[in-house]
Amino acid sequence: MGARSPLGRRLHAQSLLGPTSPSFSSPPSLPPSNPSPAAVLGSNQPGADELAVARVMASIADRVMVQLASPYTFPSYHEKIEAPYDYYAFGQRYVKFLVDFSKSAVGHLERFNAVQAALDSGENVVLLANHQTEADPAVWSLLLEATHPRLAKAIIHVAGDRVVTDALCAPFSMGRNLFCVHSKKHMDDVPELRDAKQAINRKTVTLMIKALNEGGKLLWIAPSGGRDRPSAETGAWSPAPFDPAAVELMRQLTAKAKPAGHLYPLAMESGSMMPPPPATEKAVGERRLTNYVGVGIALGAKLDVEAIVAGIDEADRDARSAAVGAAAQKAVEGEYAGLLAAMAAGPGSWGGAYSQPWRKA
Repeated sequence: MGARSPLGRRLHAQSLLGPTSPSFSSPPSLPPSNPSPAAVLGSNQPGADELAVARVMASIADRVMVQLASPYTFPSYHEKIEAPYDYYAFGQRYVKFLVDFSKSAVGHLERFNAVQAALDSGENVVLLANHQTEADPAVWSLLLEATHPRLAKAIIHVAGDRVVTDALCAPFSMGRNLFCVHSKKHMDDVPELRDAKQAINRKTVTLMIKALNEGGKLLWIAPSGGRDRPSAETGAWSPAPFDPAAVELMRQLTAKAKPAGHLYPLAMESGSMMPPPPATEKAVGERRLTNYVGVGIALGAKLDVEAIVAGIDEADRDARSAAVGAAAQKAVEGEYAGLLAAMAAGPGSWGGAYSQPWRKA
């Protein structure tokens, strides 16, 4: 990694002190962060000692400083960078320390097998997922890499501008395959940039069409356009409402591509690991607090679009789009509720629907 920057050396020392706020003054564009070393040190994971935590913290500091000194500009399609610096391994290493694998779960492993078979035959698969934390891509990979390495690494995430412009997020995003878009939620944050943002989105869609025509592609998109938030009244998490237009776009792209395409609902549970702010913020640089927790993913049954829109007039495109979006939302909500119940009950009570495949590999 080379000599540490002054910031890296201060983070190295700070990482041994526990979950207090960093004592140094951050540069203006460096997001305040609390990676909570105590959460890692209390996990009892093999190798989760003070030296390991210090090394991970120092690597984060160094990568953020590199980003601040020479910001990486993400193109509409970004391919994960694994050399000369392995940003994929960098992200996996950090998030792995926050995952309590003994309390984590994968739902419906046989459906992941079906997705793998579709990709192997040159078909495309789009995952319509809820989204809870910036660590979701790493959570997906960590839970599947033992049994489905291609699904873990070859997936392409549809990413909003926040995760590629925030100096703390960018190094982690550099280790992922991304289609970069601007979310509707932030399209008008700077009104004079709206036209440029829309032009980038059109370019990204063009590249999506090209990729899907090649076949064998796995895409992940959050049709909500952002992260879930817990209820202000109860604190309970639930999938944020999907934008039917986002679901319809994915349906159209897969339907028009030369190879066959499939839409699968995906439920993700990771919110407690790195909770988002209570409300959507316009400015980048939010504070990150992390916890050592169980996480989970559950794949729903493939959406049968023809059955969903049966009986709806073909000329009523809005109604058909709304029906598919509602079906995707309902499927994710159902899988999410089942996943939460399974994780709360624990592995000893699971039947065949949920498993911990990393234990079998």
